[in-house]
Amino acid sequence: MTMADNAASGYERTEDKTDYIEIVMDSGNSIVIRLRPDKAPLTVANFQKLVSENFYDGLIFHRIISGFMIQGGDPDGTGMGGSKDAIKGEFRQNGVDNDLPHKRGAVSMARTNDPNSASSQFFICHASSSFLDGLYAAFGAVVAGMEEVDRIAALRTGFQDRPVEPPVMTRVRFVRPVAGEGE
Repeated sequence: MTMADNAASGYERTEDKTDYIEIVMDSGNSIVIRLRPDKAPLTVANFQKLVSENFYDGLIFHRIISGFMIQGGDPDGTGMGGSKDAIKGEFRQNGVDNDLPHKRGAVSMARTNDPNSASSQFFICHASSSFLDGLYAAFGAVVAGMEEVDRIAALRTGFQDRPVEPPVMTRVRFVRPVAGEGE
């Protein structure tokens, strides 16, 4: 079932689980990411489950480091919380053949020092960060809306890289490319 309420250009909203996710920000702008289940199937399935449960709606990007990344997905907004389930870290150092690079626009899971502690927090690389390759589970990439990532990365931050005015993910939903227009 398709819903036609203002999806990013080249995409349309859908009730079906897809490998494309639209993050609609409180600015009115969107970030569209393409998931890579071929490289990180557990991570993608977990992310899709959380999206289908509207888990991310209303959450903030709580950590912003311009020239590195923006991080969100913590229901507490502190960087210490997560969803109820932790998943195996799908990256080389943890025995998983995931060669997705942490280049500009890559989407990856945040975690603690425990390689199997990822749950709901994720980050989007604002700049290439190859030093993370093989150490964190990249599971997708931005395919539209990198200018919104740039806007968020430029926000003023304070203590522990927390934005002074945290940007809110108002809606996080499944989308699909419109024939001949999207990725």
